[in-house]
Amino acid sequence: MAQGTILPWLLILSDYCYNFLTKIAMKKHIDSIDSAILDRIRSGPQERVWMPTDFLDLGARSAVDQALSRNCRTNQISRAGRGAYHLPRHHPVLGPLGPSYDGLQDFIKRKANGSIFPTGAAAANALGLSDQVPMQTWHYTTGPNRLIRNGKSNIVLRHISPRFVSTKNSKSALVILALRWIGKRFVDDDIVAKLRRNLSSADRAALLDDAACAPSWIVDVFRRVALDSP
Repeated sequence: MAQGTILPWLLILSDYCYNFLTKIAMKKHIDSIDSAILDRIRSGPQERVWMPTDFLDLGARSAVDQALSRNCRTNQISRAGRGAYHLPRHHPVLGPLGPSYDGLQDFIKRKANGSIFPTGAAAANALGLSDQVPMQTWHYTTGPNRLIRNGKSNIVLRHISPRFVSTKNSKSALVILALRWIGKRFVDDDIVAKLRRNLSSADRAALLDDAACAPSWIVDVFRRVALDSP
């Protein structure tokens, strides 16, 4: 075969080999970052909610986003909202579940330097001030408003001023949320008695230390709970 005829074929073969090897290298890179992300998620805390920035040491942001999407499509991980990923959770009756409360709390702290808190109704129930069991589909957050997928439903995070929940004692924040939900008109001697009975002596004393976070009428309730004898 003449040299002039061989050269074009060699060029075609060279291009084919280059493209073939490039595709193999790209696939290895894709498989590598997919596996690295999945390994990190599986070896981390079971309830952790991950964000793309947790994996930027493994690749560029665009590559990380694509790898997370691929792992979601194969059901290796679940997406709980924009930039929020976690290990799949399943309930035998309810079906697919979203992230746990603790995992969500940690995610909000890392993502928005904020925290999440129960609704006033849930806080009142937790403190024994109400028998109502709320079907809680939303929480307060000191971060921005946010929508989180929770299996087939959603959890709404609604912003609340940090003033009301930036307490030194976590129970104080619950009391503030519960009393705001109950309302000034309906906080009677029975409510005060229940708080005295259901809070530890340390939690009752902490109410006065956290008075700066509460409206004036709730501060009055704090004093009654902390200082009055049962």
